[in-house]
Amino acid sequence: MASLHHEIFIAVDPGTAWDAAREVDRLHDRLVPGFVTATEMLAVEGAPVRRVTFANGMVADETIVSIDDARRRLVWAIKALEHHNGVLQITEAPDGARVVWTADLLPDSLADRVSAAMAQGLASMKAHLESGAAHG
Repeated sequence: MASLHHEIFIAVDPGTAWDAAREVDRLHDRLVPGFVTATEMLAVEGAPVRRVTFANGMVADETIVSIDDARRRLVWAIKALEHHNGVLQITEAPDGARVVWTADLLPDSLADRVSAAMAQGLASMKAHLESGAAHG
């Protein structure tokens, strides 16, 4: 199983970053515009599912497993893969926020592509949040 880990410093208040991240239906305008072009919540039984359309045309249905406000931690799964567990956690750092994105996935053959997308997503998040455009 591939275990991917990326982290980045973002020069914004961790609460501001978390407010954008926890709005799971607004990735496309609150957190990573340009990297994600659309986010739609699907009407399904059980845990919420968001359909994410990426700028490269890829579409993923992500089951929201947990939104933990106390720990500023979001967990999701992509059931179309053999295994996928994604975690985004935002913590305080000197003069800003530390954002850690991890993913455990199978098949291993997807690791390079998913890792590159994670790095691109974090870069997009940093640029957007630091621009001050993440509010509401």
